[in-house]
Amino acid sequence: MQVSNTSATIDRTLDVTGCLCPLPLLKLKLGLKEMLPGQVIELLASDATSTQDIPAFCKLSGHQLVATQQDGDTYIFRVKKVEASA
Repeated sequence: MQVSNTSATIDRTLDVTGCLCPLPLLKLKLGLKEMLPGQVIELLASDATSTQDIPAFCKLSGHQLVATQQDGDTYIFRVKKVEASA
């Protein structure tokens, strides 16, 4: 977890600590659907599988992973929603 850019403005925080795979990823997808392009969602997760799932999802979906970090047992991801392709 080395991506770090703490200057991103956070528009929404989604705390899914305690949820196991695949719930953190599913809740992130739902959260992104409710946001506008350019907005940033912060996801707080405790499932270590998220460290693989979230970056892979961002790469496949085109959303931008702008920051990742770990605070104790909590993994923090900041994802910027990109414009959907037509």
